[in-house]
Amino acid sequence: MTPQFRLTPPAIQDIEQIADYIARQSGFDQADRFLSKLDHKFVKITQFPNLGRKRDEILPGLRSLSMDQYLILYMPIGQDVEIFRVVSGYCDLSALFTNAED
Repeated sequence: MTPQFRLTPPAIQDIEQIADYIARQSGFDQADRFLSKLDHKFVKITQFPNLGRKRDEILPGLRSLSMDQYLILYMPIGQDVEIFRVVSGYCDLSALFTNAED
């Protein structure tokens, strides 16, 4: 069975928001290029799940890989990869994984 990647609902929302922002700022062609480049990164992560930096300080087993000014936060699970978030590299990463009630 071929390894696959899965996007969490927060990751899907992140990607939609980034693509919408790029489309508004630079046009639909740029947004399409961003989505294509992101898809290629997801495939590469699936092929080489240990490629990114360990981020155990945020969440045990979490890894990050940069793409332009964004970070892809993911976790290898079995032979597959779960993409948790796609966020600006400038945001507070630890705040992404804390409960809203804290």
